[in-house]
Amino acid sequence: MSENIELEQSKVNFTEKIIPLISLLVGITAISTTALFIKVSVHEMSVNSTMFNRLWIATIIFTSLNAYNRIRSQNTEQKSIQETFQKPFYQRIDIVLLITVSVIYIAGRFLWTVALNETTVANAMILNSTTPLFTALGGWLFLRQSFSVKFIVGLVVAIVGSITLELGELQKVNINLIGDGAALLSSVFFAANLLIVERIRDKFSSSQILLSRCLVGTASVLPIVLLFEDNILPTTTLGWIAVICMAAIGEMIGHGFLVYSVKFFPSSFVAITMLLEPIIAIILAWIIFSEGLGVFTWLALALVLLGVYLAKDDVDRSSDEAYSTSE
Repeated sequence: MSENIELEQSKVNFTEKIIPLISLLVGITAISTTALFIKVSVHEMSVNSTMFNRLWIATIIFTSLNAYNRIRSQNTEQKSIQETFQKPFYQRIDIVLLITVSVIYIAGRFLWTVALNETTVANAMILNSTTPLFTALGGWLFLRQSFSVKFIVGLVVAIVGSITLELGELQKVNINLIGDGAALLSSVFFAANLLIVERIRDKFSSSQILLSRCLVGTASVLPIVLLFEDNILPTTTLGWIAVICMAAIGEMIGHGFLVYSVKFFPSSFVAITMLLEPIIAIILAWIIFSEGLGVFTWLALALVLLGVYLAKDDVDRSSDEAYSTSE
C-alpha cells in the first residue's frame, strides 16, 4: 500500500512539478533568443516593423494551432470526453479578462520601448527587475495568495541578482522621469499580465490566450508602421528568417511554454524565474557573437538561480502539503 502511494506521489511530482519546470525554463530560454533575432532584424527594419512582423506571423501560427485543436476536438472517438472536459463554460468576465490581458501586455511592451528610448538600459533593466515584486503583491491582494519567509527571501535574492547584472553599466545615478517612470509602469503591466493569465488559464488554452494577444498587438502596431515606417516587411532572406524565428521560437515556444507553466506554478514564481531571461540572452550572445561576458553576469546568474531555487522549494512544499491534505 505504501509503495503504491509513493509511486503515485512520484508520478505527481514528475507530471506536476518537473515537466512544467522544464517547460518554463525552455520557454524562458526561447524568449531569450528574441534579443538575438531583433539584433539581426533591426539592420534592415525599425523596431516597430520588427514587432509588427513578429506579431502577424505569430497570429497565423496561433490561428493554425487553434484550428488544429478545434478539428482534433471533433474527433468522433474522443467527442464525449472532450465535450465534458475541454469545453469550459465561458462567462462574460472570462472574455473581458482575455481581452484585457492582451491590451495590458501590448501596453507593457509599448512602455518598455519608451523606457529604452528615454532612459539608460541599466536603469530600465533595474526597474524591470521589480516585476516579481509587483506580481507577488498583486497575488496577495487580488488572488489571496500567501508567501512564506523562504519564498520572500528567494524573491529578494533573485531581484538583487537581476540588479547585479547591470552594476557594471551603472556608472552613476541618472534619473529620467519619463523613461524611468515608463520602465516602472511596464513592470506593473507585466505583473498584471501574469496575474490575469493565472486567473484565466483554466478557461483558455495557451494558444487561445496568445492568439488574442497577437491579434490585439497586430491591430495596435499596424497603424504605426503604415504611417511612420518606410520598410514594413523584411527585404532579405536573413531578415525573414529573423522575424519568423521570433514568432515561432519567441512567441510560440517561448511564451507558449510560459503561459502553460502558469497553470502549474503561481504567477509570482514564474515572474521570479523570468529574471533569468536577460542573463541567458547575454550568455547566448557571448556564445554566438563572442560578446564580452563580465563577472557581474556570472554573479547575477548565481544569485537569480539561488532565488529561483528557494522560491521553487517553497512552492513544492506547499503543493506537497495540499496533496497530503487531499489524501
